[in-house]
Amino acid sequence: MSQAIDPERFKHYINGVFGALGGAMTSAMIYLGDRLGLYHALAGAGPLNSAELAERTQLSERWVREWLHQQGAAGVLEHRGDGRFELSPEGVAVLADEKHPANGVGFFSQLPQMLALAEKLPASFQTGLGLPYDALGPEGARGIERGLAPWFRALLVPLALPRVPGVVEKLKSGIQAADVGCGAGIALLEMAKAFPASSFHGYDISQHALERAEENRKAAGVTNASFHDASSDPLPADGRFGFILSIDCLHDMTDPAGVMKSVRRALADDGTWFVADIKAHASYEENVARNPMAAMMYGTSVLTCMSSALSEPGGLGLGTLGLHPGLAEEMARAAGFSHFEAIDLGHPVNAFYVIRP
Repeated sequence: MSQAIDPERFKHYINGVFGALGGAMTSAMIYLGDRLGLYHALAGAGPLNSAELAERTQLSERWVREWLHQQGAAGVLEHRGDGRFELSPEGVAVLADEKHPANGVGFFSQLPQMLALAEKLPASFQTGLGLPYDALGPEGARGIERGLAPWFRALLVPLALPRVPGVVEKLKSGIQAADVGCGAGIALLEMAKAFPASSFHGYDISQHALERAEENRKAAGVTNASFHDASSDPLPADGRFGFILSIDCLHDMTDPAGVMKSVRRALADDGTWFVADIKAHASYEENVARNPMAAMMYGTSVLTCMSSALSEPGGLGLGTLGLHPGLAEEMARAAGFSHFEAIDLGHPVNAFYVIRP
């Protein structure tokens, strides 16, 4: 027998399910607004109607009008009456100004590629094997780069590194440093520009990301940085690095414990490993109660993070919310590190750790 449906709970449940679908539609419109330059055209322009915005962007007025209506209804734009909409200063920071550390529009640029993976994931549910990040294609690597780059450019060198005792002084004097999981290389290149006496080495296994990294290096004119395919040119085991950085990547790895051991062998005995990873808690209940983005993060995990972490047989499969501080410290100590310290940089998504031999 079927259970009786409570009318109020039923209404709430329907609103939640279709609210999620509405969020997907809004995400798709943000992707289009970014790709078509609509947010840049709105930034600082005051209230515009569809004809004015279409003229600024050389787009069809009817399509722009419907996009404006959706963005206004979703609260992304503010409706000023008489068919005019405005991008608030907060909206400019998040959606238009890629120099602002809170800018996150880049994460939407990989949306089509990410959602396309849903067509392939039924096989993963059956076999247990996931897909590597390169399954997202070149646009996936570019999207991750754009999503993370604003924070790297605005805050890594002036805010984060000075909080890691002794590192800035060493980088100024000249040491070898590495970024393990460097992606498109933005963090590494920011450090290389800031500390010309040091040499910097980026390691990753994503071919698309490494191609982007080399393009970014050439565009920046940086000569004290190089990038390495960790699959064929892994971290050296000779303790040459005085500083190693790893940002938002350990939870994505098939063998994070093995990588931690490789980092320990590559790091000098007086060196420092600076790690950033997603803020997570030890249980599902804590993650849901304390993280308002938990549903989004668990979904992202299925589409990308956990999938990547299970892309090889025997992969650990931590997933987006899988590397909580207790586990991170346990794994670091098992890899041969004796010092593990969490530092608070006020980041809404990431936790930061200073790890030493």
